[in-house]
Amino acid sequence: MQEKTFALKGNIIYTPECGKLELHPHSYLVCEDGKVAGIFDGLPRRWQGIRVEDYGDKLILPGLVDLHVHASQYAYRGLGMDMELLDWLECNAFPEESRFADLSYARRAYGIFTDALTRSATTRACIFATLHRPAALVLMEQLEQAGLPCYVGKVNMDRNSPDILRETTEQSLEETRLWLEQSRAFTLVRPMLTPRFIPSCTDELMAGLGRLQREFGTAMQSHLSENLSEIRWVSELCPDTRFYGEAYARAGLFGGDCPTVMAHCVWSGEEERALMKENGVFIAHCPQSNINVSSGIAPVKNYLKEGQKVGLGSDVAGGAHLSIFRAMTDAIQSSKLRWRLVDQDTPALTLPEAFYMATKGGGAFFGKVGSFEPGYDFDAVVMDDAELPTTRDCTLAERLERVVYLSDGRPCAKYAAGKRLF
Repeated sequence: MQEKTFALKGNIIYTPECGKLELHPHSYLVCEDGKVAGIFDGLPRRWQGIRVEDYGDKLILPGLVDLHVHASQYAYRGLGMDMELLDWLECNAFPEESRFADLSYARRAYGIFTDALTRSATTRACIFATLHRPAALVLMEQLEQAGLPCYVGKVNMDRNSPDILRETTEQSLEETRLWLEQSRAFTLVRPMLTPRFIPSCTDELMAGLGRLQREFGTAMQSHLSENLSEIRWVSELCPDTRFYGEAYARAGLFGGDCPTVMAHCVWSGEEERALMKENGVFIAHCPQSNINVSSGIAPVKNYLKEGQKVGLGSDVAGGAHLSIFRAMTDAIQSSKLRWRLVDQDTPALTLPEAFYMATKGGGAFFGKVGSFEPGYDFDAVVMDDAELPTTRDCTLAERLERVVYLSDGRPCAKYAAGKRLF
């Protein structure tokens, strides 16, 4: 059994607040019983004799958080990138996801995804499976064995999807209840209600999921205001709602007592944004996907200014890359385009802001996660920028920037919930 109290030594970087970097060169980061105990110039007497893992001049960062990724779509990432959202779903997502009815296929496909996630700098994620309960449990088992404390969702769909990928309302609710009960066997991995999006879920199904949420106290994830054609469709399907988010809210699945992550929010209007803020809904900003499926440029800088809860998502396979470092650079670059072309009164994101969203911003959905402040869960990755040679004498902040923009996203060591994964 691994020791739960130890220290890492190296160059420590984190963001205690949005836009602010904390830099601690050649310092000690102490983990005590799986939690951050503090950062110190020298190892305090209290911890003399504990194991110290000395990473020399390498960078020690909080583990990155992916608030929105589809494990079932990993096999075809990078394909179909010339389509808009609804066509892309019909041609790519739905045919691939139907294959997860075959448990042997699900085991192989999820094994590839879990291996890639383990080798990445991501320590926590909110993950979509498919509507197949046995396959979702396979994914949860694999993540549990890998030591990754994630949320996983069995998807719900009872309308507007292919016959091979649709449940009846009753079947969807029965399978979801059984899945929630079986999920109690896991300790690191938790279940998350996952109505795919309003077009694929009837009012009856949403109401039933709301009842399950109140019974089990389960978190929830879905998509919101991603694409203009999708928003028009929702207004036709739910003519008695003022805005897309209200279709979730009337089922009790939009924050408040229901911890909620909504992906995209590219076109959320004032009323929707006000309700998100009031209810504490988390926004999963997925810049690469928003570009790839031609959804638009989300006003993420405005969300931060409004005090919304915002993290980053890879949104594989709408996004082609699992790396949250890549999501950081995409977020910065797309915000520059929005500033230049759409809203010249709102400046672009800075690297410290993007780093905050990738760590503490998204990590807050999991509790005290994503920072090296005392009491936070000990999630950390060690990045070796010696593999990025330069003649420049860079500061720690500049070294972080080069890692974000230039590294392949794979750490040389990784810790989640106080346990070293490799």
